[in-house]
Amino acid sequence: MEFIEILEIVFIVSALIVFVLSKVNVPSLVGFLFAGVIIGPYGVGIVKDAKSIEIIAEIGVILLLFSIGIEFSLKKLVRIKKIVLAGGTLQVSLTTALTTLFAYFLFRDIRVAIFSGFLVSLSSTAIVLKVLSEKGEIDTPYGKTMVGILIFQDLFVVIMMLLVPMLSGEEVTLFNLAQKIIKAVLIIGVVLLSSKYIFPFILHQVVHSKSRELFIISIIVICLGIAIVTSWFGLSLALGAFLAGLIISESEYAHQALSDIIPFKESFMGLFFVSVGMLLSFGFVVENFPKIFLVLLAIVSVKFAAAFAAVQIINVALRPAIVSAIGLSQIGEFSFILAIFGKNLKIIDDSFYQLFLASSVITMMISPFLINVAPKFANYVSNLRLVKSLFSHRGSVRESFSVDKKDHTIIIGFGLNGRNLARVLKESSIPYVVLDMNNFTVLEMKKKGEPIFYGDGTSIDILHSLGIENAKLLVIAISDPSATRRIVSLSRKINPKLYIIVRTRYVAEVDDLKSLGANEVIPEEFETSIEIFARVLKYYHFPLNVIMNMVESIRENSYTALRKISAPKINMLDHYQALKELEIESYMVTASCNLIDRSIKELEIRKKTKVNIIAIKRGDELFANPSPDFRFKDGDIVIFVGKPANINNAIAYFNEICGKVCEI
Repeated sequence: MEFIEILEIVFIVSALIVFVLSKVNVPSLVGFLFAGVIIGPYGVGIVKDAKSIEIIAEIGVILLLFSIGIEFSLKKLVRIKKIVLAGGTLQVSLTTALTTLFAYFLFRDIRVAIFSGFLVSLSSTAIVLKVLSEKGEIDTPYGKTMVGILIFQDLFVVIMMLLVPMLSGEEVTLFNLAQKIIKAVLIIGVVLLSSKYIFPFILHQVVHSKSRELFIISIIVICLGIAIVTSWFGLSLALGAFLAGLIISESEYAHQALSDIIPFKESFMGLFFVSVGMLLSFGFVVENFPKIFLVLLAIVSVKFAAAFAAVQIINVALRPAIVSAIGLSQIGEFSFILAIFGKNLKIIDDSFYQLFLASSVITMMISPFLINVAPKFANYVSNLRLVKSLFSHRGSVRESFSVDKKDHTIIIGFGLNGRNLARVLKESSIPYVVLDMNNFTVLEMKKKGEPIFYGDGTSIDILHSLGIENAKLLVIAISDPSATRRIVSLSRKINPKLYIIVRTRYVAEVDDLKSLGANEVIPEEFETSIEIFARVLKYYHFPLNVIMNMVESIRENSYTALRKISAPKINMLDHYQALKELEIESYMVTASCNLIDRSIKELEIRKKTKVNIIAIKRGDELFANPSPDFRFKDGDIVIFVGKPANINNAIAYFNEICGKVCEI
């Protein structure tokens, strides 16, 4: 069968399975994995050789890491450096150590045990980022935690690839190892430096050509080119692609590059998961199900425990720590690359490879479901009395405080919205307190005198400490949908008279939050759209009161009008067309002009020219809608409105009065 035919079959089967599973809310990633199992050599056997698909799948991984690099940028990496460095190091180290102990107990081979630790320590960047992106939760506390650790894992693969040959018995001296690490650091440094001095110039020249095709090709060349160059120096292609993304992210063309590359990324990533599914032998799973189930349980348990411990050590609150640990409990795509490498070096045999493969693919299949239920599970667990007592010195209840205020405002979340609100409340002498889960923010703002505390608003104890029962207003401005819903529900139960305002990212959450007790819900996506349509209507010269009424109507009805795409049907286009026929012009009165000391009424300007004088500028003073008795002075600028033909008549009339001395 020709390659193009295989590719077509892969896409057809994938599309059908993903479509069917989407009807029961099964994530598309699971659909691609199932498609691979069905059409692969161990399934129906439509595709007997998965190598050709694996090549395309590798391109998918490259494009995924490239897009991650663009979206994150060096500035964002610096902001989450604690999570990337400390959290990532702890997660990889703890997972590797626990897995090594467990694997040594099973196989009694230290080489296999350590290699197993490497395999299990990596999680799936593709799955986690795709699920978080679809749910809009990348900017949540647990989203940032997971992404930071995933980035460290992807970088640490380089070190693992350097260490694996040592496990195979290959003689590797410390000098050779240090040489490889230094070489890796140097190539990464060179690539990053070029992002400042070389690539911006190249991209500027490409964009200056005004050819979209050339721009797309150039972006792909940069992505694949840097990936290939880094691979020449012993680094992974995927790491090179990630570095290429970081380079593009530092330029002003990052957003355009990302939008152009996304269609390619989505297509190739689908093929990656199909190729992973092809590796799974359904017969092997059936024959060894008990063993696979135990290994699967061990992988998820070890990864959860290690990740939870790691993020707790870096002071992530209890609830986000639980969600992060669940989200990182699957095996990653780089583990497959590492497993093939280990198999070729004879560190593991085919039986171990198949056992690992089956367990890993299943962790990938169940991962989207686990991530989706993780916030609810974390809410439940973190509020158990036993869990609270065990973690009372950490996380959401670590800081002991009690707010003794009445009729105050509580702000949960101290991002841009929270800070702006706090500034206004302070200037208005309205009492308020702030709750945030970012340690650095809390310490920094406390030094500036802000009444801010560290804690998780989903804890009923924390809400009581904030004086929720005596508060007048609660403003929730966080990026965690699950936490927002729980805070609203708890607050409403504690204080039925409390006025609750919630900022949310998506309008789809408005009804749920209202039903839980929120008085006002402000979705960011439609506040933006309201601002846009208000400005558009203003440009079309709609009356200001009409625009304000439309905006107010939409807000009062909880954005129902926009959600149903049924904004007030006011036919104002005729009004706009009429305004298009009008022009505004001005005329300066000079000392030699016969207009001086003569009134508007005396000159009969409107009667003779059919234009209306709307204002007169005299020095720094503006006289709007001057009365008929208004008299002109030297230097006055007369501003009038009318049709183009009448404007010309007015200019001619003024010139005639002035003896054609004055000019426009």
